[in-house]
Amino acid sequence: MKHLLRNAIDAALARLREAGTLADAPAVDYQVEVPKLEAHGDFSTNVAMLLAKPCRRPPRELASALAECLRGDALFAAVEVAGPGFINFVVDPATVFGVVEAVLAEGPDYGRSDLGAGRRVQVEYVSANPTGPLHIGHGRGAAIGSVIARLLAVTGHDVCREYYVNDAGRQMDILALSVCLRYLELGGVEVDFPAQAYRGDYVVDIARAWQARHGDDWAAGVVAPPSAIDDDAERALDAAIAHLRTALGEARFATLRDFAKDTILEEIKADLVDFGVEFDVWYSEAGLMAGGLVDDAMAVLERNGHIYVEAGARWFRSAALGDEKNRVVVRENGLKTYFASDIAYHLDKFQRGFAEIIDVWGADHHGYVPRVRAAITALGEDAARLSVVLVQFAALVRGGEKVAMSTRAGEFVTLKQLVDEVGVDAARFFYVMRRADQHLEFDLDLATAESSDNPVYYVQYAHARICSVERQLAERGLTAPGAPVELATVLDAPAERRLAKLLWHYPEMIETAASAREPHLVTQYLRDLATEFHGYYNGHKILVDDGPLRDARVRLCDAVRRVLANGLEVIGISAPTEM
Repeated sequence: MKHLLRNAIDAALARLREAGTLADAPAVDYQVEVPKLEAHGDFSTNVAMLLAKPCRRPPRELASALAECLRGDALFAAVEVAGPGFINFVVDPATVFGVVEAVLAEGPDYGRSDLGAGRRVQVEYVSANPTGPLHIGHGRGAAIGSVIARLLAVTGHDVCREYYVNDAGRQMDILALSVCLRYLELGGVEVDFPAQAYRGDYVVDIARAWQARHGDDWAAGVVAPPSAIDDDAERALDAAIAHLRTALGEARFATLRDFAKDTILEEIKADLVDFGVEFDVWYSEAGLMAGGLVDDAMAVLERNGHIYVEAGARWFRSAALGDEKNRVVVRENGLKTYFASDIAYHLDKFQRGFAEIIDVWGADHHGYVPRVRAAITALGEDAARLSVVLVQFAALVRGGEKVAMSTRAGEFVTLKQLVDEVGVDAARFFYVMRRADQHLEFDLDLATAESSDNPVYYVQYAHARICSVERQLAERGLTAPGAPVELATVLDAPAERRLAKLLWHYPEMIETAASAREPHLVTQYLRDLATEFHGYYNGHKILVDDGPLRDARVRLCDAVRRVLANGLEVIGISAPTEM
């Protein structure tokens, strides 16, 4: 609807310029908004107020001229000047209710657009280390990333969904150490298990699976690492890893590490599929390193003059490009840092030809954004093509109490456990209900409540309610109108007009949510539409005896049901027909 209004306003401005009334009027970025008070009309614009200064004329005078020009447009039932120079519009009823037939004609395609036609976009999200099951914190990033990708797809973008598998480096060695120690324990070896190792029950499960495959003698003669004698826990951990690498031999240690990683990764993939999240690409960090891409990226930085050597280490001059300080990319012992891998990974993203790259990261990566942008610039790419969505942590609340979480200690609620308890629909809806940069308290009691207080239940119930209307029609031997109905001639309740206006707003909301990377706008819209519908349903009988009025109301309700279903599909949630 706002597009129609803008077209009408632009056309009126053009006519006034041609007539000489606004010959000196420049182009201005005016707003078309919905007034807070329904009595002020359907929409309002500030265009006359913005033109007043450059045109050197009072805003109300300009508003009056523009309003007079717009009154001849069939789109409007009324155009009035208000306040210091606002223009308020009442849209013609035929136009307002015309959206119903547009929705029903387009069906599942209503809200789709070609906004991003021809643009290849990569969305990387989740990318949790394969060192343990996905927990509820990962779930929020999964849901938000998934819905961003869906929004981009329905607005015409060519979307690549990608998971970066951190399957190289120290964390994988810690996982291998943890599993090996649990394996030794299963064989009766006394072990001093490091506090910094992974301690969850899943580690014991992997060790049992390894034992079942290789028997009790796989590590025969291997002595457990001695008790830590270093007060530094991390150095003690590295010493334990070095001990087992030597005792087992590099090949056996690597085989166990890969087994543990693959076991966890398969579980991660299964949990994400169950959660309605799938990926086009699973990108391996180990493959990145083995393919020489990190060396290639470092060579590009060096050629561009962004690398220097200090104390035996190689440093990236990121401070000169917006970072708070310079960063080590190759340590004095020759080992490359995680940052070096990330630089290479982002270079590879650009080399794959994506017009835009979207990274969905945890909020704790806030400080990482400027250094990655600095690296992209140093590589000769356009850092403006990178968008980063930072996702705040989700805290689980059960019985009014927060659940403490520690991944290494194994004290966490997995995504699978959450989905098993509240279901996929509630989990996805609650995760994207707030802006990504806002903290989220996931209330289990609310998520499972069958009441209007539960937002996902409330939205789905609106869809189911409309489906029940259709069943009631059949029970009475009536049929829903199969052809367009002149709604504007019989629908005159304010609630009916508000519903139609909300239906008009849906495509614009989808485009805004996609462009701004803000999935919460979809859940917010669905809640508003459900609220408006429930109020209408409770206050107005749908299946009245008056045939034309009944047909019009059924038609309106069916359009509401269609838009609810489309919106629920965007966020990956079912649209039940019964509840």
